[in-house]
Amino acid sequence: MTDGTRGGFDRESTRRSAKAGDLTLNYYEAGEPTSVGGGLPLVMLHGGGPGASSWSNFGPALPGFAEDFRTLLVDQPGFGQSDKPPVEGNYFRFAAEAVKLLLDELGIDRIHLLGNSLGGGTAMRFALLYPERVGRLVLMGPGGLSLNLFHADPTEGVKRLMEFGAAPSEAALRGFISSMVVNQDLVTDELVAERFADAMAPGSMEAMKSMGMSFWNPDSFEDGLLWRDAHKLRRPTLLTWGREDRVNPLDGAFVALKMIPKASLHVFPNCGHWAQIEAAEEFREVCTAYLARHIERSRS
Repeated sequence: MTDGTRGGFDRESTRRSAKAGDLTLNYYEAGEPTSVGGGLPLVMLHGGGPGASSWSNFGPALPGFAEDFRTLLVDQPGFGQSDKPPVEGNYFRFAAEAVKLLLDELGIDRIHLLGNSLGGGTAMRFALLYPERVGRLVLMGPGGLSLNLFHADPTEGVKRLMEFGAAPSEAALRGFISSMVVNQDLVTDELVAERFADAMAPGSMEAMKSMGMSFWNPDSFEDGLLWRDAHKLRRPTLLTWGREDRVNPLDGAFVALKMIPKASLHVFPNCGHWAQIEAAEEFREVCTAYLARHIERSRS
């Protein structure tokens, strides 16, 4: 929505920024801690498509989650209003370290962590690096962890992403967004124009290229193969998937479901890659119920 309001929350009134080491990260915050989920804050990390940001991915979901959690929507490095530096090493690790430094700056010790696509990869890497700082983990069609057993690579959604990167245009962006959802009524002219403007903002294309190259660089690409580390993930993990996901298809969930010791899987029918938008109410209910089963215990 161009007025910056989602479900009663004004974009600018919830907007914050803080240092994360040498970077400044933008985020949006609403809600207060409750007894749900042991009182831990909920941090949400967005996907990595053109024009993506925490607000575009999770702005509509913020009011519902803020009823039960102190909720922070974080623009990852290179996206939204956050700094856009060259990526050092693999993006998942680079972004996970930035999130850790942001939490340090904000004085937040432990969180529940929810990540979509690229943000799912960052969330998993964070949980592997800092398991003591994570209560429960929710991963939505996560990048890096998804291993397609039957679908060809690259998938339709990734092909359309690459087409946009090669020749940016509103038409190419519309094709990419169309692959995100089953319900094509969600692909509005307003959404395409808004995302295209963000994708063309100064530094955004360079940041997207740097992020993408971190998964091809011979010195860092193996660090992004998170499925190889799935057996090391010890935090309770909810895998969520749209049954009709054309970016990270559903068969990509099965290795993770088998290998992560405390993994569960919820599949949303008639739903693509944007479960938080296309199955909004069910997504909130499922995630809140899962996080509510967490009981925070003293670690002294």
